[in-house]
Amino acid sequence: MADASTDPVDDVKPVHAKKKADVPFASKLVVGGIAGVVATSIIFPIDIVKTRLQNQVVGANGERKYKGAWDCFRKTVRAEGYRGLYRGLAPNLVGVTPEKAIKLAVNDEMRRRLEDENGYLSVPRQILAGATAGFCQVSATNPMEIVKIRLQLQGASDLPPEQRKSAVGVVRDLGLRGLYKGSASTFLRDVPFSIIFFPSVAGMKTMLTKEGETECSFERLFIGSCVAGGVAAGMVTPADVIKTRLQAGTRNYGGLIDCVRKIYAEEGFAAFWKGAPQRMAVIAPLFGIALLAFEMQKWYLLSDSTSTAKPATKTQSK
Repeated sequence: MADASTDPVDDVKPVHAKKKADVPFASKLVVGGIAGVVATSIIFPIDIVKTRLQNQVVGANGERKYKGAWDCFRKTVRAEGYRGLYRGLAPNLVGVTPEKAIKLAVNDEMRRRLEDENGYLSVPRQILAGATAGFCQVSATNPMEIVKIRLQLQGASDLPPEQRKSAVGVVRDLGLRGLYKGSASTFLRDVPFSIIFFPSVAGMKTMLTKEGETECSFERLFIGSCVAGGVAAGMVTPADVIKTRLQAGTRNYGGLIDCVRKIYAEEGFAAFWKGAPQRMAVIAPLFGIALLAFEMQKWYLLSDSTSTAKPATKTQSK
């Protein structure tokens, strides 16, 4: 009788790595919304400065209302107080909750559905997941984006406080069709952003994972997300400038193409990169904080559901 140690190895089936445990999609939507609220509340003053810098136009003699980001910050505080730095925050939080919920949750869910049985996800499929997340997000959240911009720019205008409109007043003036003004430019900004950001985060996580670890730690995830967010934001700045101009309603444009032509004719190519450093300064920590909060909440839900669970980002390989 043959010894067990001599049994042919051909009968042994290959062992595949199992997919990681996951939380339900509805829970991802909730934690994505919470992550967005936390991140947006922290970085909103920078967003105010970015929006006002992008919307200012150089006068006939080269005069500008703001000389730069710090000058814009000082003048905003001087004219409106520190509360002016949070003008439009409330409606923006109403909008950012579904925005981040959809973007983070849809990307995470699409990645789960597109990965193979070993948990591997190719770059083209990562791009598809990001593009799907960006498309779904814009479809649902464009109205809140335009309301936020109108409220932010009221503070930069010469309108007396009593003539400034509330979020409800802005919505009433815009109407249903007006709430989707500039949506084409929003798609042009947010879909490419998601295509760049999410695969970049995955790459940064791999690069920052130390030898002997199976996953990237939370602190390195935050750093990687900030870098990926800043790069992606910088690359889509021209689309953000066009979107801001179209949705601000302070000048008359006949559409996306007309807006591009007029900006180039009146202000030159450099105008498409207006506010790029400020935008990168907004988006880098925004998505760094949001993605960190999203992953930490996911880990908490998973660890709470199984008594033996440990932080996925801290697990050491044996």
